[in-house]
Amino acid sequence: MKTNQQTPTKSSGWFGLGAILAAIGASACCVAPLLLLSLGIGGAWVSNLTAMEAVRPFFIILTLVFIGLGYRQLVALPEYCEKGKVCTSPKVKRNQRLLFWIGSGFLLMLLAFPWYAPFFMK
Repeated sequence: MKTNQQTPTKSSGWFGLGAILAAIGASACCVAPLLLLSLGIGGAWVSNLTAMEAVRPFFIILTLVFIGLGYRQLVALPEYCEKGKVCTSPKVKRNQRLLFWIGSGFLLMLLAFPWYAPFFMK
């Protein structure tokens, strides 16, 4: 009798990439002008980047959705992996989860940047 096992999906990498791109979109209104000005790049066009503030809530939600999907893929779902494959290694699992938590922390700090940015302007 054949069991109906699911095969592992390769979507967790796409979840991480989606979260990074959404966080960049969410912080474009705030981080980009500060970064450009700190590099000595300025001009009247830099103030146009603040127009992205209107779509920031959409990008914040999108970032949190992708982080949640990545968490679901790495932690919450049971794994389906054949014996002898790399995905069965506890070291690989630990490194994937460690990278996920470090990346998620960085993305959340990037999302919260508008709240702590005034401390850099003093």
